[in-house]
Parts: sequence; C-alpha cells; structure tokens
Amino acid sequence: MNYTRRKITYMLLVVLLIASCLFSMSIGALNIPIKALLSIFGNALGFDFNSDYSIQQQAVLLNIRLPRMVLGVLVGATLSISGASIQGLFRNPLAEPGIIGISSGATLFAVLVIVLEGSVFGTLVQYLGYYTLALAAFVGALITTFVIYRFSVRQGRTDVTSLLLIGIAINALVMSFTGLLTYIASDEQLRNITFWSLGSLGGASWQTVSTLFPFSVISVGGLLFFSKSLNAMALGEAQAEHLGISVQQTKKYIIILAAIGVGATVAFTGLIGFIGLVIPHILRMSVTGDHKFLLPASAIFGAGILVLSDLIARTIASPTELPIGILTALFGVPIFLYIILKDRKSRKGL
Repeated sequence: MNYTRRKITYMLLVVLLIASCLFSMSIGALNIPIKALLSIFGNALGFDFNSDYSIQQQAVLLNIRLPRMVLGVLVGATLSISGASIQGLFRNPLAEPGIIGISSGATLFAVLVIVLEGSVFGTLVQYLGYYTLALAAFVGALITTFVIYRFSVRQGRTDVTSLLLIGIAINALVMSFTGLLTYIASDEQLRNITFWSLGSLGGASWQTVSTLFPFSVISVGGLLFFSKSLNAMALGEAQAEHLGISVQQTKKYIIILAAIGVGATVAFTGLIGFIGLVIPHILRMSVTGDHKFLLPASAIFGAGILVLSDLIARTIASPTELPIGILTALFGVPIFLYIILKDRKSRKGL
C-alpha cells in the first residue's frame, strides 16, 4: 500500500511539473498555444513541422520563456532537496538551508558589491561584468557556511545543537552588517537591493542557466546519495554509527552540497524563501519521511511549485512583475505556522 501511494505521488508530482512547465511557456503577454509550442520545438530539433507560429512567438519562447522555465526547475529542485536534507540532518522539520548561514552570507556579499561597486569593486566589475554579483553572493554563502561549520566542530565531531545556535548568532551578525550597508545605500542601490532580496527569475538567460546547471546537478545529484544515511540518522547518531554510517562525514558532505547548491541559486535569483522549508514538510506529512522517497520527490515538487509561482508572479500584476519571494512567502508562512502549531500540540500530547 505504501509503495502504491509513493508511486501515485511520483506520478502526480511529474504531472504537476510538466503542466507547470507547459503553462509557463504558453502563458504571458504573448500567448503561445500548445500546438505552436510543439511546432517550434519540432522545427528547432530538425523535424519538418507546420510553421503555425510567428517569428515573435519563436523568439519569445526560445530566448525568454524557455530559459526562465529551466532556471525555475533548477532553482526549485535545488532549494527543495537541500531543505529536505538539512531537515533530515537536524532531525527537525523547522530547519532549512538559511539556518546554516547560506542565505545570509550570500545576501551580505551581494549587498556589499551593490553598495561599494564604484568605490571598491570597480576593477572586479570590469573583469567579471555580469558575473560579479553572482560570484560575490556565492563566495559569501560558502564563507559564512564554512565559519559556522568550523565553530560547531568539537574534538573532530560536529555538534548539531552548536551548529544551530552558532548559525542563528552568525546570521544575526551578518544581517546587521547587511542592514548597515542598506542604510548607507543610495536610492538606486536600495531599489536593486530590495528587488534582489525578494528573489526573481527575471534575469534568466541561457548564460545564467548554463552557469547554474553544474552547481545544481552536483548539489541535487550528490544529496540523493545520502538518503540511506539520513534514514539511519533519524534513529539517532549512535544507532547510525552502529549501522556503519560515517556520521561526521555525512554531516560535512550534506552541508557542503547544500551550500554549493543554495549559494549558487541565491547568487543568480536572489532570496526565494520557504521553498526549502515547506515543500519537504508537505511531502513528509502527506506521504512518508523516508528519505529515499522524500529527496527525489522534494526536487520534483519544488521544481513544479517554483515554475508555477514564477508564472503567477509575472502575470498577476502584468505588465509589471511581482518578486517571486513575495508569493512563496504568502503560501509558505501559513504552512510554517501550521508546522509550529502541530509540533506544539504533539509535544503537549507526550
């Protein structure tokens, strides 16, 4: 029965992802019917399809909507599977990648470049151009994560409680520096900071997709290999070690892989909250907490939800675009509150 339930869930998630991708490519200021989509893709692959579409529709699909949709799939899958892995590592459904400093570190370094671009990072911008902000955010995510991880290691072992507490402290410190930089920013810089901090797929291009792709593949593919280890760690670290799991190595690799994936996504799309927190918990509550199911299902579900959220973000207030982070927070906060209340009730019942 459990196997059948998982199989049905996988099928539904795949249908959701395919439908989200089709809607994302079809709907917008310029509507592209499904028949036209198939014709454009068929002709692009070398088949002789009827050209029942305009040159404008072809250009919009191949140069704007398709890379944006692919970027949404990569970002959603990476954030969701990273969230599921971090929750399994902490054995806490309220944990998410931002708790170990990934998001705050990326934010600090990105804001640093935005505010001090002219006076400090001018030469760097000349050499790196488009990649300057992304590289800064990625480096900031890795540095902050590394600092938090090193402080939490005691006698060669990583203390999860210390990692959590130090992460909260470092996050607060980093965000205070970010607030200081925001205070001295100009009006134009404030607009850039605000839009970047709310998250958006608006900067999607094939250049962005090709740059993010290897980081997402490494992160998602690597984390999938730790499903068995996370299942064992759910029983407790001592039991996991008795089962032959190298707990310390598992902790280190999961944190590194999550930092690589989430740091890269934040670097290119800004902060998109609650995907890594809510998506895994929905699946855990509705199906199972088995990480052999949870990790791949979270990646598929997260990809579909983020593509759908991006579609809503760019069409609900057309011709302007709503930052996607606002939408993910609108549906994520109520679920987050529900998780807290449910956890409180379960503790009272003990």
